[in-house]
Amino acid sequence: MRIIAGRYRSRSLDAPAGLATRPTSDRLRETLFNVLAPRIEGARFLDLYAGSGAVGLEALSRAAAQVDFVERAPAALAALRKNLDRLALTAGFRIHAASVGSMLRKMTPSPAFDIVFLDPPYDAAEEYAGALELLDHNHAVLLAPEAVVIAEHRRKQELEDCYGQLLRTRLLKQGDAALSFYQASVSAAEQ
Repeated sequence: MRIIAGRYRSRSLDAPAGLATRPTSDRLRETLFNVLAPRIEGARFLDLYAGSGAVGLEALSRAAAQVDFVERAPAALAALRKNLDRLALTAGFRIHAASVGSMLRKMTPSPAFDIVFLDPPYDAAEEYAGALELLDHNHAVLLAPEAVVIAEHRRKQELEDCYGQLLRTRLLKQGDAALSFYQASVSAAEQ
């Protein structure tokens, strides 16, 4: 794995050993950030189920203002911290060593997040609905106006078109993976 573009372009990253963490492929990250390019500079980015941190680190490399990493697996946290050290990053990020559900229930970021990325383990399908429903329930606190929420999932795994006021606006498929993009509906954003 490596950083695709930006300040840390071509720098290699570590991933935790074993199959418990499945890093987002370089190719899929490139596709994701090509879509996010107009939004990323200065953005507040939330990386849920962060694993090695590859997605959030890509955001920092491309000039995101702040990245919050949420991860609870000790091996993944060790890889994330090693990657931050390797890039000599000391600011612009926070690590939350906790479950996604508990963080989404208690987080009160100020300002709210512009971009949220979630990539739970594929074998934990219930995590998608749980995280997206919590993001919807707390969207007034967690999501900035016009915020985008992206879920990486198996190509053959169908996510809902909406989770409360979070409506899917785009679905990109690449290889065995897919990216579902959600935004809060206009009526939810006005609340």
